[in-house]
Amino acid sequence: MDTAIQQVRFQIAEIGALMYDRQLTDAGGGNISVRVGDVICLSPRYSGQRKRWQLSPEDVLVIDREGNKLEGKGDLSRETKVHLKLHNTYADSGTAVIHAHAQYILVFAAMNRSIPPVLEQTVKFGDIQVVDYAPAHSQDLADNIANALKGQESRISKQAAGAIAPWHGLFLMGKDLDMAYDAVERINTNAQILLMTQQYLGTNDYLAAERAALAAAMGKYEK
Repeated sequence: MDTAIQQVRFQIAEIGALMYDRQLTDAGGGNISVRVGDVICLSPRYSGQRKRWQLSPEDVLVIDREGNKLEGKGDLSRETKVHLKLHNTYADSGTAVIHAHAQYILVFAAMNRSIPPVLEQTVKFGDIQVVDYAPAHSQDLADNIANALKGQESRISKQAAGAIAPWHGLFLMGKDLDMAYDAVERINTNAQILLMTQQYLGTNDYLAAERAALAAAMGKYEK
């Protein structure tokens, strides 16, 4: 097996454990994939439920871009359709896909609400939009997520772009796995701040006026 592929399999196992530890995904789901040349390394089904994200590199699957398993233990993730769709659609922009059941992002998924940026570190991702509902594991969901990322190729090539599947979680594609992981954590923190503003400040408009003033101030430095 190619050394680069083995390194990516190790990295997926490492990032999966870190996401689980930091409540960026849970035992009920989430998946990670990285494209290396013409193959894709993918976390296996039941990574959370049966392994609690304590994967070995050998657990991480290696598949081709049509979804045929080449190496690894276990079955394909049930969200393989989304991973394949994103890798095959945005191959020129990024190499990594993360589906996360992140603790604070899930609140927005449950309420069918987008996540606007309220931190300087998340402005570059724009609004994380909610896509139309489609059942988990379906081709319709894969198509909805891929369509939501259209026009965001530059965000992917710089770091990442994502979308929320209602009642489900975050799907995000990044330049590489480090960039994708970083984006998931930043967006989850942003979601936490939004929820705290409602809890402690009693606001339901995500501090719209204050955010507009900050956006205008930031705009002066972007010229």
